[in-house]
Order: sequence, then C-alpha cells, then structure tokens
Amino acid sequence: MDTTVSNEDFLATVAEKSHGAALRGDYASADAQYVVQQDWAAYTEEEHALWRRLYQRQMALLPGRACNEFIEALQGLNAADGIPQFEATSKKLEAATGWTIVAVPGLIPELTFFDHLANRRFPVTVWLRKPEEFNYIVEPDVFHDFFGHVPLLFNPVFADYMQRYGQGGLKAMQLGGLDQLARLYWYTVEFGLINTPEGLRIYGAGILSSGGEVEYCLTPGTTSRHIHLDIKRCLNTLYKIDTYQETYFVINSFDELFEGTAPDFTPYYEELKSKTPYPANSLLDGETELLPG
Repeated sequence: MDTTVSNEDFLATVAEKSHGAALRGDYASADAQYVVQQDWAAYTEEEHALWRRLYQRQMALLPGRACNEFIEALQGLNAADGIPQFEATSKKLEAATGWTIVAVPGLIPELTFFDHLANRRFPVTVWLRKPEEFNYIVEPDVFHDFFGHVPLLFNPVFADYMQRYGQGGLKAMQLGGLDQLARLYWYTVEFGLINTPEGLRIYGAGILSSGGEVEYCLTPGTTSRHIHLDIKRCLNTLYKIDTYQETYFVINSFDELFEGTAPDFTPYYEELKSKTPYPANSLLDGETELLPG
C-alpha cells in the first residue's frame, strides 16, 4: 500500500477543513512518511524550562489518578529535566516492546499515521507549545505526544493494541469506517479510564497531559458519564473536542481492550452506516454509572 501523501495535498486538505488555517509545524523538511529529524540541540533553555513546568504540574496531579503502568514507565524515562531526546527513548522502547519513536512536524495524514502505528512506530511532534498555551493547545505538541502517549507503549499489551489499531485504520479507510474508528481512538487512547483495585484510573493521553481534566474526569457529581467500554457502542458515540468529555469509557484491563478489537470490524461499519450516532452525553438503557457518587 502506498502511504505517501504530498505536503501540498495534505496542507490543502487541512486548509479546507479549518477554513484556511495552517499547521504550525515545519513540513518542508519532512520525508514521504512525514518523518523529520529531532534537532534536539535547537531547543532553547526557555523551552526546556517550560517542559519542566508542564512536567512538574502533571506529576503533582497524577499520583492516585493515573494508572500504575503509566506512572512506572514514565519514571523510567527520566524525562523530568527537559525535552527528551527521541533516539535515546526509542532504544529503550524498542528493547521493551519493539516500538520506536519517529519525529514528525505535527499532525500528519491519517493514512501515514495508521501505517506508522501498524509498523510499531509512534509519531511524536517535535515542537513545544508557547508559554501562553500552558493550559490549552489546539494541535498536539511534543509534551502531549511524548508525556501522554509514550510511557504506555512500554506496556506489552497496550503496545500490541496500538499496532492493531493502526492495522484497523488502514482497513477502515477502505471500508468507509474512519469516522467510527476515530471515536475508538478518542475514547480509549486519548480519554480512556481503567478500573483497578484502587478505583478508576486514567490511561488516556489526552487526560494525562491535561491540567484540568485529570481532576475533573474522576470527580463525582459532574454531568459526565463513566460507563463500561462496549466497542460497538463506542464506535457509534460522538465526542467533543473543545470541552471536557461528556462520556468516559472504562475498561477493566488492557487485555480486555486488546481482545475487544480482535473481531473483524467490517460488519460493525456496515451496521452503523444506517444508525444515528449517540450524543456525547448519552446513557443508554442498561448502562451503569461507574464512578461512585
């Protein structure tokens, strides 16, 4: 399968979707797979200092909220002192689960993204947000990609799930199921919760790298739902990109997540084509709120 997409075509598509907005990254030096070099020496001391502030804020929030697998892997990365060097982390990661990090200028085409995942390569953006974006950023930056995503790639089962997701993405593009599969990524990889003996914990990168949602998603009494992950239900549930989530899907283990994506999704896509997606804040008959009040 040819997974190359020209910069011109990709950027034109982005402009069409975003009313003329441009991506922040420098795409001029990207190769056919949107891979660039991480020029680590070019990061300024101000950028390293901002990374340290972001890291310290999250580490003050995550104990007792993030899953143990994430905390343990993050501590092994020694990433507290500044923006990490991808090459050094890749060596550790490849030894652990066969994954590597590839540096990218920012958002990349879906086809290319899926191909990287299917081949156990995780794309990480090279640029860091500005100080005024400390609490919110529109495009994923190096802090979100590295801090939020990379640690769980050291977990063998989750790492296998990510590869399976990439393989499923390549297939979904041919079956017209991309909208549905994107919801699975959003509600698991980005905003997933896991049930543990100590209670609900976070494993989704979008929450783990966020300031406010870390606390919000585990706070009883909000209007958000916390329901057990049903794959077909998730594929048919809309999500919000500009607010805290209105539904959080909960798994009991990473094994459950991996096994849930083992079936062929082709009949799912066919069935869901004729169905109206569920609103982001829906609670269906028979579903139970899993966050104790």
